[in-house]
Amino acid sequence: MLTQIKGLHHVTSMAADAQQNNDFFTKTLGLRRVKKTVNFDAPDVYHLYYGDEVGNAGSVMTYFPFANMGKGGRGAGEVSETVFSVPKGTLGFWQERLTKEGVKSLGSYSLFGEDRLRFAGPDGDGFALAEVDGDARLPYAGGPVGISEGIHGFRGVTMRLRDEGATGELLKFMGYQPVDTQDTFVRYAVPGGNGADYIDLEVLPGASNAQQGAGSVHHVAFAVDDRAAQLEVRKALMDTGYQVTPVIDRDYFWAIYFRTPGGVLFEIATNEPGFNRDEDTAHLGEALKLPTRYQQYRAQIEAHLPPIQD
Repeated sequence: MLTQIKGLHHVTSMAADAQQNNDFFTKTLGLRRVKKTVNFDAPDVYHLYYGDEVGNAGSVMTYFPFANMGKGGRGAGEVSETVFSVPKGTLGFWQERLTKEGVKSLGSYSLFGEDRLRFAGPDGDGFALAEVDGDARLPYAGGPVGISEGIHGFRGVTMRLRDEGATGELLKFMGYQPVDTQDTFVRYAVPGGNGADYIDLEVLPGASNAQQGAGSVHHVAFAVDDRAAQLEVRKALMDTGYQVTPVIDRDYFWAIYFRTPGGVLFEIATNEPGFNRDEDTAHLGEALKLPTRYQQYRAQIEAHLPPIQD
């Protein structure tokens, strides 16, 4: 069993409109845009990162906004819901705020003893806020949502699968432990994590396959402290039979990827070097940052990308 994984690092999804995406996360949810860069494989598309003050691991939601992309179809083999942690007693505030902002698919529910508020993102993305008592992580204080109500970071994600077995075994190998069951859900937790500690598996044997598009999660990333820990995880996964990519430099973290038995793409990302490696904390996410290999094409890239109004 691995011990290097500390919980979630980030969740990356796809969107159809960069401005709409930016407004939803910064103005409606009150997160900070901590980086504005481009997709490493498609530099004509933004890669936008939203999180807490400095983009700590376990707080960062990232997006590839492909212009006019068709919406994804919900089903098995995907992350169906990304869950954020908010302070105890704040769901009433959030219900009122999200209603006023015209957010769709609002609904209250309870899972594993947590009061939650479910809602949809601009592209039908599945989200929820979970009231968590004692989450010591600090919400972003510079946005439109007060620190007493703000989002601490992720609570976890829910993955919808036809079968729990193989993915459950993988999670246990990665250091997660099964801690509870409720109806069609099985909860896994990583001990001593970074606050974004939970993976819930929703098992629906008859579900059709999910179809990726706008509003779909592209991959979910797990956090390790550094590159040495990442290499240990990579070797262990490969020794177990998983096909894992080489280490890829993503400027703000190093990444490896592999496909899970249930179809969800997993990433293992380092906490180093962080989002302040090329911008000071006061100005995170303001300028367009390009990977080194694209710097020579900055003029063409900037001319193609739609402007984002803050």
